[in-house]
This record gives sequence, structure tokens and C-alpha cells, in this order.
Amino acid sequence: MFKSLVNAFRVKEIRLKLLFTLLMLVVIRIGCNLPIPGVKADALADIFSGSDFSFINAVTGGSLLNLSVFALNISPYITASIIMQLLTIAIPKLEEMQKDGEDGRKKIASITRYVTIALSLIEGVAMVYGFRNQGIILNYAYMSTARRIFSGTVMVAALTAGSALLMWIGERITEKGVGNGISIVLVINIISRIPADFMSLYQTFIKGQSVLNATIAVLIIAVVIVGVVILTVLLCTGERRIPVQYSKKIQGRRTYGGQSSHIPLKVNTAGVIPVIFAQSLMTFPALIARFFDVDYNTFGGKILLALSSGNWFRISNMKYTVGVIVYIALNIFFAYFYTSITFNPIEIANNMKKSGGFIPGIRPGKPTSDYLTKILNKMIFIGAIGLVIVAIIPIICSGLFNADVSFGGTSLIIIVGVVLETIRQIESQMVVRDYRGFLN
Repeated sequence: MFKSLVNAFRVKEIRLKLLFTLLMLVVIRIGCNLPIPGVKADALADIFSGSDFSFINAVTGGSLLNLSVFALNISPYITASIIMQLLTIAIPKLEEMQKDGEDGRKKIASITRYVTIALSLIEGVAMVYGFRNQGIILNYAYMSTARRIFSGTVMVAALTAGSALLMWIGERITEKGVGNGISIVLVINIISRIPADFMSLYQTFIKGQSVLNATIAVLIIAVVIVGVVILTVLLCTGERRIPVQYSKKIQGRRTYGGQSSHIPLKVNTAGVIPVIFAQSLMTFPALIARFFDVDYNTFGGKILLALSSGNWFRISNMKYTVGVIVYIALNIFFAYFYTSITFNPIEIANNMKKSGGFIPGIRPGKPTSDYLTKILNKMIFIGAIGLVIVAIIPIICSGLFNADVSFGGTSLIIIVGVVLETIRQIESQMVVRDYRGFLN
């Protein structure tokens, strides 16, 4: 990986793209620490503190805690993209648009931007007016009604504009930089929280301990992190290749076809989407509860505690760990659901049949689609279980040893996946350049 980066910096074209990407990331980090005027960031930090919202704090790079102009971050864009993917399956007009080539994809991208702005506006209004009585607006109690409306409108406009700017930066990185811009923005936000997490681990397990205990703590932390990273790499790179043979065609004096190829089925077919969906659904009830005075001694309050990953595997209250069952079930469900709308075995089987391709030992048409569905179902289950293992290991360690960190298995999956994909893109651009040099 490092050799690829060093070689990339030697190429002027790729070097300029990397420098542009780094410059945009600096702009993002400045915006994440630029608070909105007239707000009290400490109040929001108290609301979103704790392990209940560790994932939200990680993907926003701490900008939510600071209530900066990038507080909403790229969450509205990710949500809008997922909504558009679902609508593309449900609405024939959008499905035709997606199959219409580059022009159709540009139209869908344009619609996604408008949906992002709408979601940013809704989330901004919910955040400002939902938490206005929590003390996030300075001198709110002493303001007139007109002043309150004006102050809230300015805050909502700033949050919406910040989300739109981040979306624009992500698209510019994709166009003029290296890698997928939105994914890179997400990764830099997560990485920005790592120093604070390591400082928290230091304060909890190392500071003030004897040399022996501190050494043991460092070794355990290192083993857990390295082990989870290795599992994540295996999960992101593992795939099963289904062989495909193309029949020969004779036209005149020439023979076409006869090549061998394969269909790569990734172990983690749905990527990190199932974990993000599952964690979002598990966090949503706790977020809504912040608007009300909830009695956690009631049955409903205990359910909220069980849904919070911060209460899992705590030795003092192991009964709340039952929420892990819901978490695992949600991951498996969303893995099958998301793969079903992004991977169509029937369409693949039909395309193979039209081009004269077939899987050795399997007849073209419906038998091929049934075979692909059978293999895919097994791969989805294995990938979902792998996702759960990677995501739960840090939660187990955090619960047993009372470590409050935002850097978890989901964050590692995102980082490793994006880094590997970015490195592949850099290497592919270098290969294209070498081919051009050879042809010249």
C-alpha cells in the first residue's frame, strides 16, 4: 500500500489529485470545528455524550458535538442515496432512467441532491427546534418571539448550507481527486476521532497503573485492534468466484467466444450498509427519548436501555445484553434486504444466456438463476455473521472493561473498505498511465 502511494506521488497527474483531495479534507476539518454563531455547544455535547451516540459522533467527526456548520455532515446525502436506490426499484420511471446510460445517472444524481437538501432542512429544523429548550441557543429564555424565530432560522440555514457544501466537496473529490469523495469524507471524520479515543483508553487503563498492568493493557488493546483489522480486511476482500464459460461462435472464417470468465461474489455482499441501518434503528429510540423525561425504571425505559449498545456486556447489568439479539437479527435482515435490491440473479442469468455464457454443469436460464440465488443466500449469511462479529468485538471489550470510545467495528469496516478501494483506484490509474506510455 505504501509503495503504491510513493509511486503515485511520482506521477504529476495523480500527485495533483492527491494534493487536491488533501486540501479538501483540510477544509472539511476546519468546517467541523467552526461553530454556528449564537449556540452553546456544551449543551449539545451533554445531550449526545455517552456510548449511545458513539457511532453518530464518529461519522460526524465530532462536528455534531461542537454544533458546527457541518453538524449534519453527509448523513442526509447517504440517506438520500439509499432512498433513491430503493425508489429506483419501486418506480419504473426511475428504473428506466438508471438504465438510460450516463444521462440517466446524471438525472438521478441531480434528484439525489434535491432530496439531500430537503432532508438537511428537515433534520436542521428538528435539531434546532427539538433541542431549543435544552439550552443550545444562548439567551433563548430572554429572547422575543421574533428574535427566537430569526435565530432558529439562521441556525437551520447554516446547518443546511453546511450539509450541501459537504455534498459538493465530496462530488468534487470524486471528480478531481482520488477515490469516492463521500466515502473519503466519512473516513476522515472517523479518523479524526481516533486520537480522542486513544486518549480515553490511556486515561482508563494505562494512566496511574503499574508498569506490569499498563503493559498488559497495551498488549490487550493492540491484540484486539489488530485482530479486528485483520478480520475486517478478510471480510472486505474475500470473494467466491463462480466460473463462466462462453460458447464459441463461427462467423465466416473467424471464431468468436470460447473465453473463460467468472462472476465475483463478495463475502460481504452488502458492505457496511446492514450495520449502519441496524445501529441507526437501535439509536433512534434513544435519540427520541432525549426530547422527553423518560423513567428508565419502567418497562419501556428498560427496553430503551436494552436497545442501547452502551449497556451491553456490562457486568453490573448483563440483563440488558439481550438487546444484542435484536442487533444481530437486524444485521442479517438488512444484509438480505439490501443485497436483494442491488444484485439480481435473474437479470444476470438472462444476460449470460444472451451472450452465450453458462456456468459449467448448470443449464442456462432459470437453473442458472436458481443456482446463483442458492450460492448468494449462503454468502449473505456468512457475510452478515462476519459483520456482526467485527462490530460486536469492540462492543464486548467496551462493555466488559468500561471503555467509552466511538471507534468501533463499524468504523473499522468503513475505513478498511474505503482505503482498499482508494488504493485500487490509484493503482488502476497508474496502470492506465503505463499503458498510455507504452502506446505513445
